[in-house]
Amino acid sequence: MGPVSVPVASVRRVTSSPGATPTPVPVTAPVTGPVDGPVDGPIDGPVPGSGPVVPHADEPLGHDPGFLGDAPALAVPLPVPAQRVRELPATHFTVLLDPVRRLAAATVVDVDGASLVDVPRGDDWRLDERVPADEQAGPELYARNDLDRGHLVRRRDPVWGPPAVAARANADTFRYPNAAPQASRFNQGEDLWVGLEDHVLAYARAERSRLVVLTGPVLADDDPVYRGIGIPLLFWKVAAWAEGDRVRALAFVLDQEPALDEDELRAGRARAQAADEPPPLGPFRTFTVPVADVAARTGLGLGPLVAADVQAGAVVPATAPTREDWLPLRTATDVERLLA
Repeated sequence: MGPVSVPVASVRRVTSSPGATPTPVPVTAPVTGPVDGPVDGPIDGPVPGSGPVVPHADEPLGHDPGFLGDAPALAVPLPVPAQRVRELPATHFTVLLDPVRRLAAATVVDVDGASLVDVPRGDDWRLDERVPADEQAGPELYARNDLDRGHLVRRRDPVWGPPAVAARANADTFRYPNAAPQASRFNQGEDLWVGLEDHVLAYARAERSRLVVLTGPVLADDDPVYRGIGIPLLFWKVAAWAEGDRVRALAFVLDQEPALDEDELRAGRARAQAADEPPPLGPFRTFTVPVADVAARTGLGLGPLVAADVQAGAVVPATAPTREDWLPLRTATDVERLLA
């Protein structure tokens, strides 16, 4: 049986008559992706352990493929994963959750730089009630260790629009499917990685100040396992913006692999496992890479973004990508040179 898309349900509103108050309908996260044979788990009913999603009449949920413009050439669709995922729409962004790895396969956020709002940060991380707890890497992964709950959708990126909408977007980023385990927040390379959107946004201001940012971990088969969760060693980001009547894109990779030889790494992981500690992780190193490299490493279909790469010309084998086309970035000036 070939790849199919298996919709569970979608966020929707029903009213009894025109002008009536919308009534929330309990919904579940759609399951999409390749399916061989029967689909495990509930398909037509609520996901066990889920609760109602309350839609908001003043703001649709999830990534808008037409966010960069109405022209078909400016559309940025959701990435298409090779594995089954749960689609979790939120305010101005969407998370595609891999329920087996219990981490996001990808996130997509719409950023309106002209309408960003400052709201109190908060730190109220919580499980997403739309999916079972055992499909999410929750608080137990981050307890009593130095792991950071790294936002995949950066907290401030979807925080735009009217104050109530911006506040809701801020809160939505604190759901565990939007987190991934990363080296301690005191990591020396964090500022450059977290600030990448700001540099691209400054460049895109001439074109309506809008970005679509895709982010996620590289979910590799050999990721070290800690408390039942594979800890990703690589993260990726693709920023897309409109330039006239076309989409342009730039891709980055964050590497937190430790600088150890094979024997040291094996011994370090064994010691960490025996002590119930996270595996060794290294300082953040940021690279710009071909968008095609991200697609090859993750198995994600990135639609028009591969052809939209501002670094066009790099050819990346789909089966065995190398690091030959990776360019290290050390300062904000390096990012600005890419866009000059």
